[in-house]
Amino acid sequence: MAKGKTFRIVTRGTNGELRARDYEHHDAILRMHTQIGIDDCSTDLSLRGLPVFRGLIGPMPEGRGVVRYESPEVFEALTKEWSASGAGRKSRRRATSDA
Repeated sequence: MAKGKTFRIVTRGTNGELRARDYEHHDAILRMHTQIGIDDCSTDLSLRGLPVFRGLIGPMPEGRGVVRYESPEVFEALTKEWSASGAGRKSRRRATSDA
C-alpha cells in the first residue's frame, strides 16, 4: 500500500509538549486506532488510498516519505498558531488604468 512511507502520529504529552511517534507500517497504528476509511480526495496524490483513522486528523504530508496524523487537539492548536503567524501573505499589485 504505502511502500517506503513512515507514518508519524503527533499528540500532546501530559506535560503539554508535542510527542511524535513514527511507525514503518500502518498495521502498528491499527492496534491503537480503528480505520474508518481511506483518503480518496486529497489534492496530494501521494496520500490517496492511505488509511483514515478514528480519533486522528490526517493523512497529511510532512516531508519526503513521511505521512502525518495528528490528534484533534494538536491539529487545532497548530492551525491556530499557523493562522496567527500571518504566513507572509503579500498583496498583489493592481494594474491601474489611465483612462
